[in-house]
Amino acid sequence: MSLDLFGGRRLKMGIWGLGRGSAFVNSARALGIDIVAGCDFDDIVRNKFHEICPEAVLTDNEEDFFKLDFEAVLVSTFCPNHAQDTIKALKAGKHVLSEVTAFFTPAQGVELVEEVEKRGLVYNLAENYPFTKLNMYLARLYKQGIFGELAYAEFDYVHGGVNPCVTYLDGTPLVPGNRLHHWRGWLNYHYYCTHSLGPIMVISGLRPEKVTAFPEDVFCKGTVHGKGRKVDGIVPNLCAFAPSLIQMSNGSVVRNLMGGSVSDSHQKRFFGTKAAYDGKYLHIGGAERGPRLEIDPQWDEMGQEAEKAGHGGGDFWELYYFARQIVTGEKAPWDIYAASDVTLAGIQALRSALSEGEPMEIPDFRKKEVRDRYRNDNWMAKHIEPEKIFPEDQDTSITNDFAPACKAFVPLVTLVRSALDGMKVYDAVKKENKILVIEKVKELRSRLDEIRKSYSRVRKIADAYPSSQGGEALREKLELGEEARIMDKDALLAELDDFLIHA
Repeated sequence: MSLDLFGGRRLKMGIWGLGRGSAFVNSARALGIDIVAGCDFDDIVRNKFHEICPEAVLTDNEEDFFKLDFEAVLVSTFCPNHAQDTIKALKAGKHVLSEVTAFFTPAQGVELVEEVEKRGLVYNLAENYPFTKLNMYLARLYKQGIFGELAYAEFDYVHGGVNPCVTYLDGTPLVPGNRLHHWRGWLNYHYYCTHSLGPIMVISGLRPEKVTAFPEDVFCKGTVHGKGRKVDGIVPNLCAFAPSLIQMSNGSVVRNLMGGSVSDSHQKRFFGTKAAYDGKYLHIGGAERGPRLEIDPQWDEMGQEAEKAGHGGGDFWELYYFARQIVTGEKAPWDIYAASDVTLAGIQALRSALSEGEPMEIPDFRKKEVRDRYRNDNWMAKHIEPEKIFPEDQDTSITNDFAPACKAFVPLVTLVRSALDGMKVYDAVKKENKILVIEKVKELRSRLDEIRKSYSRVRKIADAYPSSQGGEALREKLELGEEARIMDKDALLAELDDFLIHA
């Protein structure tokens, strides 16, 4: 079904970067947007995109792509390339919806802002987390004055689970497998601050002005990383926390938390001068200890279509606002200036962390005199080289198994820890959750031979290159997975059986 939102006007759109870009096809169809072109250098990605969007003309050549007949483009290329690719699209006369983040250095940001101003085309940032059902509801309440003025907020964007750095977006192990993902393998979480700070900005209408952060030198166990800023000056990739404190334009303070951890966290707490939301309850009354209400937010309009999109409906709404601005001129939430604000908040937070918490301004690129101070600022943090996690003289018949072996191995370590740790805390677990622990123990028992085989596969790589970044990560993961205990099969089976008998 296609919605007639713009009086029969249909927007022709191209997508550059068909991995992430494929997530927008169904929302585009629902909004009356015709995806007529696509570009990606990867044959496999293009072929997969053709299956879901056979009407689009596909190419691996960006010059040929921009010669095709469309007026707007979704830039969903590699994260560090967004600024340069967006500028190419603007110069080709296309309106741009750019994936996060907007740019990678302040100098790139200045160039991008001025290109948008020069061209007079629509630019939107594809930041989707403000447009979940809950966040849109909180924004409505704020605009109605229910919260009063923002005083303090805490928003999280923390990922747990299998480290994505050894796979492509679809979960397929990297080829060749002796490396990490080319940008996810080194990107620090401060650069990826938009999913936590973005909702606060949209809800409150405020911009971030200053930021302070401290360095993080504790990493998730078994991830590939440098030895930390204290040893080699290398900041962690997506394997560590990246918290910051941000002062907003009204003087309020935001705790902005990103990170990679053992658990997901998308918690949010929003405190105003008249009301607050604590992650579960809305506290109203304009004074201490007013009524506490559990809320069930509903969509505004087009909710059924939004529910079908990714990121809690956010992918639908960001595409809708972009198309609406092109067709009607009504401003979308994420123009180039707001995009700069949220992107610079992450860059400056990382700079603060590497300066032991020194407060940093978040420059306002709306002002030319401010941009002039950052025009030649090409700062970026030192990071690992994802393609060099094994030595140059490596035997690739061994190391090319790194990514496939990790893809299979990491979930098994999670199972091992879940079962063994579940046994330790079983007595304190609530009755309704005891069955979950028992099921994990049974699964460990039934898959023990598979797990032992996977451990041996990983041990072979770790022993071949023990001092390499890849080898060190595997040894750390084997330790986390209690390798010695797993490999002593008879003793472990006896321990598991004893637990199951008495559970």
